[in-house]
Amino acid sequence: AMKCLVIVLLALVALSECLHRMPLMKGKTARERLMERGKWDEYRRKHPYSPMAKFMQTGTEPMTNDADLSYYGVISIGTPPQSFSVIFDTGSSNLWVPSVYCTSSTACQNHNQFNPSKSSTFTWGGQSLSIQYGTGSMNGYLGSDNVEVGGITVKNQVFGLSQSEADFMAEMAADGILGLAFQSIASDNVMPVFKNMVSQSLVAQPLFSVYLSSNDQQGSEVIFGGVDSTHYTGSITWIPLSSATYWQINMDSVTINGQTVACSGGCQAIIDTGTSLIVGPNTDINNINSWVGASVNQYGEAIVNCQNIQSMPDVTFSLNGSSFTVPASAYVSQSSNSCSTGFGQGGTEPLWILGDVFIREYYAIFDTQTQYIGLAKSV
Repeated sequence: AMKCLVIVLLALVALSECLHRMPLMKGKTARERLMERGKWDEYRRKHPYSPMAKFMQTGTEPMTNDADLSYYGVISIGTPPQSFSVIFDTGSSNLWVPSVYCTSSTACQNHNQFNPSKSSTFTWGGQSLSIQYGTGSMNGYLGSDNVEVGGITVKNQVFGLSQSEADFMAEMAADGILGLAFQSIASDNVMPVFKNMVSQSLVAQPLFSVYLSSNDQQGSEVIFGGVDSTHYTGSITWIPLSSATYWQINMDSVTINGQTVACSGGCQAIIDTGTSLIVGPNTDINNINSWVGASVNQYGEAIVNCQNIQSMPDVTFSLNGSSFTVPASAYVSQSSNSCSTGFGQGGTEPLWILGDVFIREYYAIFDTQTQYIGLAKSV
């Protein structure tokens, strides 16, 4: 941190030296890969898809959505380093990767596997680890090692080594998951990677920020320890967390053309890089989709005519008294042959997930010390 202070005194332009950047790639989601092969329908019947499973806490096991994970970056674990691509997920709190002990799951065969015997700095933990997902679970063991993320080496990071993984993970572009939510929801109360970065004084400030570029191929990144002012325009709106578990906040309403169409009387929402859509209660989502002129197909996707995007209305989310508007150009996605909205059915709970569709519009700053989220219009 001293080095950063000196730089600030010398010249503000050099401040970027204090920022640790983790470039993110956008991979196809498991849902997209299964749909391309015509297997999503069968898969959904066999493993009911539950994006809201994240909120349903059983004991200390956090749950996270799965079929829609798409933004990942490369980290390394051990000495010498073994590389893994991991989803950076603000909706869960554990780090885990496949291991050489995972022999029966297809998901481990087609991904990189950590081999503890090849790392001189690895030590076994005493516990096993089990994380439930919307469709299946990951089971394994805990160990600790050096973990390098965006140029920062975290010492003695406890992480999971999978022994078995749910089927859908075979379709994941990434090898594992790195959770960026709070320790309060970490399985086995493991200290999350970012909390270790802060406690080991490896970042200039106890916050990280996420920029999801509207260009799928490049530019997306997580920045540890700071904010990059070139990623946003205007001012940052700071919103207090309603619960420091997920990055959870109060939402007042969802409006279209001044009419309240969802979350009437208020509701809870989480800002979640690990979900590609904006997910809410079925009745509310159905209402929004009908307001924007979408019809739902057998996959549960809300289909719209690609020609209509220009004339479709904005959808406005009021968060703690401030308005955040998402235009049709942002909430409609175009695949090879059709257009669909980014509003997904989450079930019956009065909870919302503001996923990648929202974060691409609003640069998000996650402050672990003040327990606030900052949102600013993305550039």
